[in-house]
Amino acid sequence: MKETRNFLETLGLPSGDAYDLPTSQKRFPDGAQYRVEIPSVEGPQVLAAVLEAAEKEQVLIHRISQGSGIMLLTDAEIREMVRLGAEARIEVSLFVGPRAAWDTGAQVTASAGKNLGARLRGMDQVVYAVEDIKRACALGIRSVLIADEGLLWLATEMKKAGDLPADLVLKISVQMGAANPISVRWMEQLGAGTYNVPTDLSLPQLAAIRQAANLPLDMYVEVPDDFGGFVRHYEVPEIVRLTAPVYVKLGLRNAPNIYPSGLHVEPVAINLGRERVHRAAVALDMLRRYYSDAVTSERGAAGLGIPVI
Repeated sequence: MKETRNFLETLGLPSGDAYDLPTSQKRFPDGAQYRVEIPSVEGPQVLAAVLEAAEKEQVLIHRISQGSGIMLLTDAEIREMVRLGAEARIEVSLFVGPRAAWDTGAQVTASAGKNLGARLRGMDQVVYAVEDIKRACALGIRSVLIADEGLLWLATEMKKAGDLPADLVLKISVQMGAANPISVRWMEQLGAGTYNVPTDLSLPQLAAIRQAANLPLDMYVEVPDDFGGFVRHYEVPEIVRLTAPVYVKLGLRNAPNIYPSGLHVEPVAINLGRERVHRAAVALDMLRRYYSDAVTSERGAAGLGIPVI
């Protein structure tokens, strides 16, 4: 193994997982180590409830993300999310709508085929996905959630060509699944703005990824049941120390999957959003208790995909 490990080092890659748990010296553009993300904010009513809960709980949120997809929101709903996000000076990240799990193919329903779920099947779906992004951007959104490498490359090329806003954040979904330093570095080279690492990676594995990649990582510290259901609150201080710059992301255990969302589950989505903010308060208390020197971003910090009115 020594020759292989030596060769990895010549490429500027870690030769193994980082069991020495080195402190990350990398930072957000404003010098901060961490920011807070609340996921599964499925529409303007849920966003309004999350912002209200954040004020009550004294939780500074930097980003919210949505999972049902741009294509399932009306223009009016997106405009309202843009308004709320711009006023609160937070990033609003919307998932690109088309995906294999909701398409007509059968592989994704098989036990060995579920990894296809968030991918794009065929070029027509790629075109639909680009149209989703273009519509969101035209309405003021400046962050989109992507789960397909081909779409990531194409969106990056469109940014370079001026067909998408240069400040558009390309946030990568946990469903992409890159789980080692080389794969995450490749996503960064393809244009990823932030990368949501798999939920079950150990601290040495996370530290090794940080050694290879410079982009911010998104890390679930409480994980939805269908992604493992882990509650890693006590690890938050070490996750921030090792993986900065990092978005501390609060999912929720013992909660239903509400994708795709809508009026039929809106009361549930609102309550789930409020509880995610509460869990963020719990996790941040843990961080302040055990890593009081950790630095967070101010509201509206540089690098956030804040909507444009």
